[in-house]
Amino acid sequence: MTALSTKSQDKKAPVVVSGDDDIPLYEARRQIYPQSVHGRFRTIKWVLLGITLGIYYLLPFVRWDRGPDAPNQAVLIDFPARRFYFFFLEIWPQEFYYVAGLLILSALILFLMNAVAGRVWCGYLCPQTVWTDLFMAVERLIEGDRRERMIADAQPWSIDKFAHKTLKHSIWLLIAWWTGGAWVLYFADAPTLVVELATFQASAVAYMSIGVLTFTTYALAGHMREQVCTYMCPWPRIQAALTDEYALNVTYLYDRGEPRGSVKKAAVLREKGLPAGDCVDCGQCVAVCPTGVDIRQGLQLPCIQCGLCIDACNTVMHKIGRPGNLITYESEANLEARAAGKPFVQRILRPRTILYGVLIAFVSGLMLTALIGRSTEGVSAIHDRNPLFVRLSSGAIRNAYTIRLINKKLEERTFILSVEGVPDASLEVIGDNADGLTIGPDQTREVRVLVTTGDKLPPAASLPVTFRIRDKASGLSAFVTDHFIGP
Repeated sequence: MTALSTKSQDKKAPVVVSGDDDIPLYEARRQIYPQSVHGRFRTIKWVLLGITLGIYYLLPFVRWDRGPDAPNQAVLIDFPARRFYFFFLEIWPQEFYYVAGLLILSALILFLMNAVAGRVWCGYLCPQTVWTDLFMAVERLIEGDRRERMIADAQPWSIDKFAHKTLKHSIWLLIAWWTGGAWVLYFADAPTLVVELATFQASAVAYMSIGVLTFTTYALAGHMREQVCTYMCPWPRIQAALTDEYALNVTYLYDRGEPRGSVKKAAVLREKGLPAGDCVDCGQCVAVCPTGVDIRQGLQLPCIQCGLCIDACNTVMHKIGRPGNLITYESEANLEARAAGKPFVQRILRPRTILYGVLIAFVSGLMLTALIGRSTEGVSAIHDRNPLFVRLSSGAIRNAYTIRLINKKLEERTFILSVEGVPDASLEVIGDNADGLTIGPDQTREVRVLVTTGDKLPPAASLPVTFRIRDKASGLSAFVTDHFIGP
């Protein structure tokens, strides 16, 4: 959605926002030179940038003792061993539902954030925003602020300009390279992999992954920037369908700011008893916007709701002695209330947010319950497909199975395997003893099992059969159900 350019002098005219039809599918990028700004929201963004990047870059080096013969990296995605380690948690492939639950939980939290404060995720926590902020900080440090960069880009190439550009892009590439390098550290022991990468002993997959992520980070954060938010990311269009009139968005208070004019012009108008707005039309809100949006034209799709225009406007208002928050986080409902002279209503708790909160609590409760009650042993069974059964010379019926036993503990365990559900059944483990199946720490083991019964079965029998394992030391057990097939 993008705003119509309305500059009506009617003080009570609401901001008009048009539909999505006004946004082209793609538009060539125009160079934007965001100006530095200081204030509450810029400080919040710096703090979140430091926290999020600190976690991303340093987390692979955090250690967590899991005992002997177990990886001691706190967060590790171990593809060869088919494990995901997260501090005290160890997720097996059979427990992928935890990952699905985490994705559902993340989506619900994102929906709740949107219902409360619009695109607050985009403005403060989105990786594209965080890395773009970092790249722009490097750019300002080397080439100067908005005015200096605009002047430098307008001038012909010189040795000084070439040196500054080369230094900037070199640092960008270094950041992008370390971003890709940090990513692959989550898939192997970080200190070991760093040494292997430095000595060119790492796998080709590691170098290829780093190369791809280096290129994408450099391109997206260094060159494409707001194009990603406007044209590549689907979330701006999705969130527009999920928001309502009570969601807080960065908003220009049209009724208070219009008509715009300089400080002297506003003073003259007020002396004559004519309306004069607080906006001095300085353009600072546009100058600091990382996507080049003029928030005074209403809510627009490229706006990532970062609040930097609020800081810029408040700085100007403070200098000229006028009240702050001419641009602020406000809801559409309150804008309409202001225009109609009605009292403001702030409804953070409403059916939409309550529903999201309840769903978040429900999914979190399910995951917590599953984690608390998760077993440290497991068993699965696969019935032989050909033949389904064998009739022995004695007339007994035999079925064959492949049984997989799982030991999730970091210590060796011995299990007893038994069969239930088939009358007068005998159990034979090929090459081992059913009363003493040993499994190494954090391992699985497959055994071939024969189940035989001499009882007379009904024609075309298909009896439920249960295989149960029990830990000899602790008595903990697990079971799986299959079928015993007869003629």
